[in-house]
Amino acid sequence: MNILLYGATELGYMLAKRLYLEHSVTLIDDLKRMPDKFNNLDLSFVGGSGADIDALEQADVKKCELFIACSGLDEANIVACWTVKKIVDIETICFIRTMELYRNLASPKQDRYLTRYDINTIIWPEQLLTQDIFRIISVPEAIDVEYFAEGRAKLFEYRIKEDSVLCDHRVMDCSFPPDVLIVGITRENQLFIPNGSTIILEDDKIIFMGTNSALDSLAATIFQSTEVTKTAVLIGGGSVGFMLAQKLEQTGIRVKIIEHDQARCEFLADNLKKSLILHGDGTDLELLEGESVDNADVVVCITNNDEKNLLCSLLVKQLAPTRRIITRVKDARTGQLFEKVGIDVTVSPRDSALKELLNRVQARNVDILALVEGGQGEVLRLTLPENFPETKVIDLKFEVQAIIGIVKRGRSLLIPTGNTVLQAGDQIKVFTMADDAEIVKMLFS
Repeated sequence: MNILLYGATELGYMLAKRLYLEHSVTLIDDLKRMPDKFNNLDLSFVGGSGADIDALEQADVKKCELFIACSGLDEANIVACWTVKKIVDIETICFIRTMELYRNLASPKQDRYLTRYDINTIIWPEQLLTQDIFRIISVPEAIDVEYFAEGRAKLFEYRIKEDSVLCDHRVMDCSFPPDVLIVGITRENQLFIPNGSTIILEDDKIIFMGTNSALDSLAATIFQSTEVTKTAVLIGGGSVGFMLAQKLEQTGIRVKIIEHDQARCEFLADNLKKSLILHGDGTDLELLEGESVDNADVVVCITNNDEKNLLCSLLVKQLAPTRRIITRVKDARTGQLFEKVGIDVTVSPRDSALKELLNRVQARNVDILALVEGGQGEVLRLTLPENFPETKVIDLKFEVQAIIGIVKRGRSLLIPTGNTVLQAGDQIKVFTMADDAEIVKMLFS
């Protein structure tokens, strides 16, 4: 696919780095301000603005199939998408950073006035991040949660503690509820797909896939997460903090928000019905102690500053070493550093946005349902073609690391074993390494 990417930003680099291996990518932006790291990628470069018709024509936009606008200015991204639509009717994806623009552009009211110049997809990373954090909060002890098949199947990720019943045992010797599979293990920041002889070690991050009820049973027995989250403290009242508080209020969770900006506190107090808004700094240890932050079921550090989030998280850890903390980071690499100093769960808006974008780039019969460990692993949704011969799972010749976690056949949901027979029309969820994803797609195409 020929892709035109506008914006030599950090987000633009992350997207280009992921896309250029499988697609022909042209980057358009001011070449004088282009970071040197872009030169390490096999890209074509055009100097100028994505809203400049001359620059778009120089980039041969008429031969492109997808336009992605991810510059640092929302208005420039929007105008660039509209300008491209004037030249050629191709799919456009626009990244934005403000709640007001997202509501205006993604509102259902827009459907009343559809034109060929409309932007096809609006991606607001903070909105996707909010959804990810909310899912994690809903499952105590889990460090990652994904829902599949309308919520009937799930992916849970847990960190193995020293006293876990799974620690130092082989996978084949562990007793799990029926309809649960271990599909991946992350050890020392490296993800791999285990076999029955793999020994589970302390501090491993184990990824499970299974049916809704089976994973709930796993959480209640092996990981003993029978307690329901009742209270949450949010450090940071920006867009993510506001949207997350709204979601938590709807589920009956009592919320405290610590926000340093007075005007923002007034906005939160006016627009949130039940949350307690505290004007202060999340790095103020006296404030954290006075507000009994250590008694909250979960603490979420979601300011726009990585260093501040880290300091807030460490202070809360000092007050309550066993308290569950979720921390916002810019990217997966920063998240790995945070985990090394004891932070439980890290989440990144860029990773959330990357998953959404990759879904738009894939073929129609392939979806990326989840990215794992900063994109090291993927959960693919594939539909077996009409000419696919009936084949037992054990007879599939995987030449790469991959495991089928879920099979959806009509309304039925199966967690496959080696003897499960795959049929044409089955929709399967495959957990695989990102580097092997293309080979897996070809196997089932």
